Amino acid sequence: MVLISTVQTFLDYMLSIGRSEETISGYRKDLVFFTRFLEDKYNCEAYIDEVTVTDIEDYLFYLKVKRGYAPASRLRNLHTLRSFFAYACKKELIVRNVALSVEKIKVQQKERVYLTEDEVEKLVHSITHELIRLVVIVLYMTGLRISECLNLTVNDVNLEDKLIQVIAGKGNKDRIIPISSRLLPLLEDYLMFKRPNTSSPLFFCTKKTGMLSPVYVNKEISDAVKRLGWRKKVTAHILRHSFASQLVKNDVNLVQIQKLLGHSSLNVTSIYTHTNLDQLTEAINTL
Repeated sequence: MVLISTVQTFLDYMLSIGRSEETISGYRKDLVFFTRFLEDKYNCEAYIDEVTVTDIEDYLFYLKVKRGYAPASRLRNLHTLRSFFAYACKKELIVRNVALSVEKIKVQQKERVYLTEDEVEKLVHSITHELIRLVVIVLYMTGLRISECLNLTVNDVNLEDKLIQVIAGKGNKDRIIPISSRLLPLLEDYLMFKRPNTSSPLFFCTKKTGMLSPVYVNKEISDAVKRLGWRKKVTAHILRHSFASQLVKNDVNLVQIQKLLGHSSLNVTSIYTHTNLDQLTEAINTL
């Protein structure tokens, strides 16, 4: 079977089992790029049953040397290929999953960048855009992904029951986030007095467009960081890391943090159990 045709069949399957648009888009990009690589390599149409382990290894080497992909990006591509060939194997389009024979790429685990509570407070005060200032507070106090936050509708934010309902988050999973007593009055004030009169169903919206974009939010954060004179790169996602790190620091159970973040595995959540020098010093002084 022609490789590109199998790719489309695989993507249709992913859609049918409820994978998110973001996930499918990432798979599509990786697999189309891989297909084009093989077509250029052999100067002809690529067939799925003719793909070899060497082809995949050559592709990953190409991503490293010619495209400058970092280990994490190459590992993501390998995961994509393994999922794709596993599907093809299941549908009996190929005899075995050749991608499983490719050695896994080693990725050095980097400690997550996060802000302290004091740094978050300074960042918030440095943001001049009132609505984005509120969004930043919400990101830090809920651990929401920026896309989840900006896609919230008025109906998703239940101020009476003090709950935020995330519909079809990453991995197409729903979850409930409690609204803290510190955050509740800010959201009530926004909804009652500051949210523009618009037909937009989105909770966070502007009068002109009825929505906020992640790019715009990150730009405002970046501008605030420059005003503070910080050298570190801060994005909306760093606020999610900061939320998780603060919970770990406060000895919140990892399983509870996992549920709040919407992680499918505790292994992912465990990356937030980092420590800083002050904590290490404090630990040493207990001896």
